[in-house]
Amino acid sequence: MEILTGNELISGATVYLDRNGTWVENLQAARVFSADETAERDAALAATKGTGRVISLEIEEVTRDGETLVPKRLRERIRAAGPTAPLTLAGAPYDRQHLGEDGHVSI
Repeated sequence: MEILTGNELISGATVYLDRNGTWVENLQAARVFSADETAERDAALAATKGTGRVISLEIEEVTRDGETLVPKRLRERIRAAGPTAPLTLAGAPYDRQHLGEDGHVSI
């Protein structure tokens, strides 16, 4: 079983492709691709690369522990759990900026 993951361009947040083709921050909402869905997985990967909204795209292997998705690699388990240090700016909680609906990015 595999999922697609990457980082949202503006916020840097770890994101996962969900069943609706939307990139979300919740690993448990990720679409799971079976071994016979490689064409669908690769098409979703190619479509995302064309948008420039999500970078560092990767295919990650996962297992299920009951209803919970668990990444096989330690690195991905750490990414899914969120920052290992609090997100703060000058001591105050910091909320990441996210891409808007139009997906416009100026570089």
